[in-house]
Amino acid sequence: MALTKKQCAEFEEQLNNWRNELEAAQQHNMHVMHEEEPMSFPDPTDLASVETDRNFDLRIKDRERRLIRKIDQAIQRVRAGEFGRCESCGGDISLKRLQARPVTTLCIDCKTEQEQEERTHI
Repeated sequence: MALTKKQCAEFEEQLNNWRNELEAAQQHNMHVMHEEEPMSFPDPTDLASVETDRNFDLRIKDRERRLIRKIDQAIQRVRAGEFGRCESCGGDISLKRLQARPVTTLCIDCKTEQEQEERTHI
């Protein structure tokens, strides 16, 4: 079942809102990180704890950056009329799957197969 124009427009709006929220949060976080005063910790354990927290925050920001890229690609697929089509088998991706994960590019069958292959290669 192909998506209607209305459904595509709703997904595009949802994706744009999601992207805007992520970008705003990233800008806020970067602003906060730049304003933080460098702290000197005489205790190496305290310093290690701060560095661990900072590394964790940076990993989250990197994941968000990659998610923004996926959102942009999904928006391009909506505009090109390819949104909701599995890039592996060419079939339709179910509406429930798209609602749960709008950046997905695989139908549930192809995704399941991909995950099984990944498990066997590990």
